[in-house]
Amino acid sequence: MKKLLLIAAAVLAGASGLRAEEYTAISPDGKITVTVSTAPELRWSVTREGERLLDASRIGMKIAGAEPFGAAPVVRRAERRRIDERSTAPVPTKFRTLHDRCEELLLTFRGGWAVRFRVYDNGAVYRFETARKGTVDIESETAELNFAADFETLWPREENPDFISHCEAFFDRKHLSELDAKRYAYLPVWFSSPRGTRMVVTETDLEDYPCLFLFGGEGHSLRAQFPPVVLEARLREGSDRNEELVKKAPYIARTRGTRTFPWRVVTIDPDDRALLENNLAYQLASKPVEGDASWVRPGKISWEWWHSLNIYGVDFRSGGNTATYKYYIDFAAKYGIDYILLDEGWSVSTLNIKEPRREIDLGELIRHGREKGVGVVLWTLWNPMKKDLEGILDTYRDWGVKGIKIDFMQRSDQEMVRFYDEIARAAFDRGLIVDFHGSFKPAGLQRKYPNVLSFEGVYGMEHDKCSTDISPVHDCTLPFTRMVAGPMDYTPGATRNATRADFAISWDNPMSQGTRAHQAALYVVFESPLQMLCDSPSHYLREAEFTAFIAAVPTVWDETVGLAASVGEYAAVARRSGEKWYIGAITDWTARTLEASLKFLDGGRYRMKVFADGVNADRIARDYRTETREVTRDDAIALRMAPGGGWAAVLEPVK
Repeated sequence: MKKLLLIAAAVLAGASGLRAEEYTAISPDGKITVTVSTAPELRWSVTREGERLLDASRIGMKIAGAEPFGAAPVVRRAERRRIDERSTAPVPTKFRTLHDRCEELLLTFRGGWAVRFRVYDNGAVYRFETARKGTVDIESETAELNFAADFETLWPREENPDFISHCEAFFDRKHLSELDAKRYAYLPVWFSSPRGTRMVVTETDLEDYPCLFLFGGEGHSLRAQFPPVVLEARLREGSDRNEELVKKAPYIARTRGTRTFPWRVVTIDPDDRALLENNLAYQLASKPVEGDASWVRPGKISWEWWHSLNIYGVDFRSGGNTATYKYYIDFAAKYGIDYILLDEGWSVSTLNIKEPRREIDLGELIRHGREKGVGVVLWTLWNPMKKDLEGILDTYRDWGVKGIKIDFMQRSDQEMVRFYDEIARAAFDRGLIVDFHGSFKPAGLQRKYPNVLSFEGVYGMEHDKCSTDISPVHDCTLPFTRMVAGPMDYTPGATRNATRADFAISWDNPMSQGTRAHQAALYVVFESPLQMLCDSPSHYLREAEFTAFIAAVPTVWDETVGLAASVGEYAAVARRSGEKWYIGAITDWTARTLEASLKFLDGGRYRMKVFADGVNADRIARDYRTETREVTRDDAIALRMAPGGGWAAVLEPVK
């Protein structure tokens, strides 16, 4: 990890208390200004190029037995510095090299607490820091967002009073003044100013502390709430996964008195295109834990649950049995797919996850997979894992399992956030990768523990089995909302593709909305170091050209360039892996042609292989075409897409 010099640390005043009531920090490019006022209470405001984004908004914290942080605060010390650091992402989803360049303002207050502000060219952030003895109870945290006007937002449909959520809601496009006070938002949340400045609010470096939720219903203002500590929970009668929260504490966290708290992140970009490149949530997370992570293997994984284990053209009954899973392993080996997933149903029960069903010879599957170069990943519920975390993971390691998909956590309180960390750490120590499902959004854990490859927390394609919501419009929303927080396990790869008129719900033989090329492009547009192939190997084997294309798209990236974007309408991005570049573009139900410059390429000629909508894709969504031609960085290309369509390409230097 390479660090550049930290420069311009300046002490603005001594320890006797400051008279100044206002402080500023400015982004390196001079466009974004954060102003912090301390009288009569602690507030911050944000502007970009003279445009007011956030008017003075209160921030604070209440620790039991102490004066509230933020109420009539006394500044003991104010320090400003410029930061210019470079580091390397162990599992990069946007950029391998991270450039942390900002101005930082650290205000230390009487009473053993501080707030650290940072202003980047593409965002503004802050976090609380405390220096107190022993353990403390955090009764509340104040985080207001007083927007300067009636901004537009994409607001998820959530209203569970206990904050029980898979974070898989559909987004409604509204103005702040239209928000219902009963419906709250989990992070991240997208906003657009009247001038078109794009902002996304999220959090990162979340550790031993609950997730933040936003509530509206107060004009242009939002306020944060946090789930309280859960003192007692029990499974609901007849359920193996849904809990009743029986008893809650009058505080949101019991934690170390000396610590840093999560970064409150506001990304700020001039448009949606620039937002595709915003990596603040990752680069502000804790640096990777010590220890060898060279064994971590990002890649593709064949997933059987979406299509209900339905395969055909074989001489055995398909289902949850050894022969069927061997078929998946053989398919994965043929196309260089790294893993297969045994989802719910592989164990004797969902609560006994240390014993396979008798129809599944797990040892033989692991042996067969090892012979073919394909790892086995197991699905688990979180509750039995919590009761015997080390014992279960020791068993999986000893069996030769490569990772876990842990599911149905559904909570975002301190205990659950802490448990995510415990899972990640225990799995890292045993050489196991992790995919969190039924989860909240990524909040930095994937940088701290490189074995954490993906998170669900997204209204993804699994819902095509039972809903009409997962449309190309929804797909064109996700890169600017959920994906800003980090990798998302959306599970693309459908081979049964439908126009809007033809789409039909089918649990056992599902299809996707939009074209085949739309599905291909999702592998470039959507970020996930563990990327699913959701459909039946029998379909894939009969669609060899499509399968070879998606199987070859990398899942980690050295560089990302946004090409064109408008939230809910279209997104086009270029990503580099080694010498090769990949382009992916998707559109909503509107046919469109996007022009893309290739200036991001190095000099020389590139061979470009295109996977695009066929001439009849507007009527037969599975229709696609391929072509190969040479291009250079001086070229501009047309990305032509049918309604619900897509466009994808791989560009390789001509040697």
